[in-house]
Amino acid sequence: MEIHRLRFWSRRWWERDRPLLAAGCVLVFLVVIFAIRSRVKEAGVRNRAVGPTFARLDSPLVDLTLLRDAKSRGAFCLDGSPPGYHLQRGTGSGFDKWLLHLEGGGWCNDAESCAARKRTALGSSRYMEPAHFVGILSPHQSLNPDFYNWNRVKVRYCDGASLAGDVDKENLNGLELFFRGQRIWIAAIDQLLSEGLAKAKQAFLTGCSAGGLATLIHCDNFRARMAKEAMVKCLSDAGFFLDEMDISGKKTIRSFYNEVVHLQGVMKNLPSGCITAMEPSQCFFPHELIKRLTTPVFILNPAYDFWQIQHILVPSNSDLDGQWRRCRLNIRYCDSKQIEILQEFRKSLLNALSEFQQNGKGGMFINSCFIHCQTMSNITWHWPTSPRLNNKTIAEAVGDWFFERREVKEVDCPYPCNPTCSHMEFL
Repeated sequence: MEIHRLRFWSRRWWERDRPLLAAGCVLVFLVVIFAIRSRVKEAGVRNRAVGPTFARLDSPLVDLTLLRDAKSRGAFCLDGSPPGYHLQRGTGSGFDKWLLHLEGGGWCNDAESCAARKRTALGSSRYMEPAHFVGILSPHQSLNPDFYNWNRVKVRYCDGASLAGDVDKENLNGLELFFRGQRIWIAAIDQLLSEGLAKAKQAFLTGCSAGGLATLIHCDNFRARMAKEAMVKCLSDAGFFLDEMDISGKKTIRSFYNEVVHLQGVMKNLPSGCITAMEPSQCFFPHELIKRLTTPVFILNPAYDFWQIQHILVPSNSDLDGQWRRCRLNIRYCDSKQIEILQEFRKSLLNALSEFQQNGKGGMFINSCFIHCQTMSNITWHWPTSPRLNNKTIAEAVGDWFFERREVKEVDCPYPCNPTCSHMEFL
């Protein structure tokens, strides 16, 4: 059964004027809720007797491996502890194939929010526990048809800047903080190369949320580190964050990203051609990153990503009169005018992807679900009741694209047209 062990941050973060300052906290909390609901739904599916193959599958618990050379390379989590990953070895035909998944969990943009993460698994390996491998990491063929027997790795996220920060100083406003995401990325890949990744015939870099953004940032570098003859591709799940105004007319997310980029020295690890043409924080947005990628990439995103609706379109400080309170927590409570605004948000996503849609090497799966991150749950990845487009689950669509069985450019019709969607409900 799917279990996510994540720790809560102080509830006071919910009350901040700028909820994005605690974006990582919010995501952790929401993932916990999603895990609970997934378990309930999974139990319901079993009770309807969908078959013994699904009913008996448990997710394995995989131990944490710390980076051996973290100290000598200065590759530290926010609190100075060594980063780590979870590795389950491939078997049979998958022994020389590798799938890496970059964990998500928001960002931190100032000393206070980064210090708060130090007391969680999102800022310290001291709080990291063994991981359950589900969804795209599952070892069961019925749940993960194309990648179940590959070498599968979950790279933990503990830097707060999508594995892209790099600052030498360790003291900020009297707090000891290590902004070393880029060094974590390099050290983790180097250690995995020594563990067999260097001999991979096929390699797939994936990530969810902030990890999905990290995947886009590091995709070409990942390709460059692999053997020239290897097939290498990338997938960003719920990592296509939009540079849109909130309902009050403010560029909340751009302002927040600007603070993250400058605090953690991210600009030096963004595309040079981009940062010379515009403000570096704008180069942290996926629509700028994908313009410059040469490695094939798959964009998996819900058109009504609840994280983006709650933190980009309708952050709490933009809805002081509370008219959006119910809608932003449950799409079924949105009135007709709010639905119109959500449809415009969907159009912004599709417009941002319009050029990419013409990319012959790229893949897309844009469904009309109110959800966030769909590769890291059995329920949404590949299950009898999973979301589908053209009668294909996400796992089937991604597999078709990766192995070039067909072109995959799936775009769903507007909400509420898709009855297979798994919508998150917080009310």
